[in-house]
Amino acid sequence: MFQWIEDANILPWGTRGSRWGESMGSEIKKDRDEGLPTTIVFEHKFFTSLQKMYFRISEQTGDPVLVIKLSTYDATLSFPGIKREFLIADDSRDGRMLALVAEALGFVKVLQVGDPLPREVISTEASWEPSSRHFQVAYNRLTMQMVTWLSGDETVINNPDELMQLAGDPITQRKVRTAFEEAAEKMGIGRDRKQDVIEHIESLAKELAYIEALRERFGSIKEMEKKIQGLRRLYGHERSLLEIADPSARLIQRAIREFQNPFDEVDAQTGEILAVLRNLDAQVKFIRRTRDFLFRRFAAWEDILKEWAPVPITRSAQTQELFRSTYKFLAPRYMQVNEWVLASKLIESTKKKVAMMTW
Repeated sequence: MFQWIEDANILPWGTRGSRWGESMGSEIKKDRDEGLPTTIVFEHKFFTSLQKMYFRISEQTGDPVLVIKLSTYDATLSFPGIKREFLIADDSRDGRMLALVAEALGFVKVLQVGDPLPREVISTEASWEPSSRHFQVAYNRLTMQMVTWLSGDETVINNPDELMQLAGDPITQRKVRTAFEEAAEKMGIGRDRKQDVIEHIESLAKELAYIEALRERFGSIKEMEKKIQGLRRLYGHERSLLEIADPSARLIQRAIREFQNPFDEVDAQTGEILAVLRNLDAQVKFIRRTRDFLFRRFAAWEDILKEWAPVPITRSAQTQELFRSTYKFLAPRYMQVNEWVLASKLIESTKKKVAMMTW
């Protein structure tokens, strides 16, 4: 039942997405109690006496819950309710374990007693791996920064195709070797220790590879937005569809702007290569916090992205239903509070108009 997230394939995570500017500070890792186990264990007999139970995120509330499988139905218990009922204090071992489980459900889909906690919870490492291509993109980006730094006009290049082309150029490769030597000299360790600089670049590239994997995932959301805009134009005279397509288009544009912010922050934070190399530990911590933040945000998009992936920009009987589910997904996450009042009414009204549509 325990399912890891592998190769940047994001599993659904139902928690309500918080805004980048509002919650980044709360994502900072706290020092773990070294006495806490690395697997899910509880002391209270309530947890040890039940055989068929597991933890997941509630689709209705976005909060972590305990699901108990009974003979004819599943009972769902909230964490606050469990703590109240069994007098479990927040600072007790079981209270702290529930907090760790709640955090862990941002990285795994389902958890059971006895499962290992994901690495993000017990350390700052990731429980998933980017591809070798993502590492190569990150490495090429850093080496190109070295080359442009050497020329006096340091630039961050993020286009993977452009990076691969530049990295394969023999002239560029010679410039990279020279840049490593100059960087070693500039850092005060001497040209003969350029290998130290290379190792630092490789270490940083391993961390940024996760960001590149998530950046690629971001491309799926941009592709979804293009389809939404294309269908809006196609149904330009279908008022009943536009009533929900127009707000969906506005909301996904807002979502894209908010997703872009963390990527821009990472690019800016790692934009001066020598400063980064001199403060590598601090930069790694920042990159990992951003990685986990984005990972959790993207997880909630898994299902809606799957719905849109095979959809062509053509007329279809399923179009209005897809727009309705899209709006239902986007509205509570990205609509301003003063716009939310009539949102549910709009969703309901479009259901009634399905039969009136002409295709």
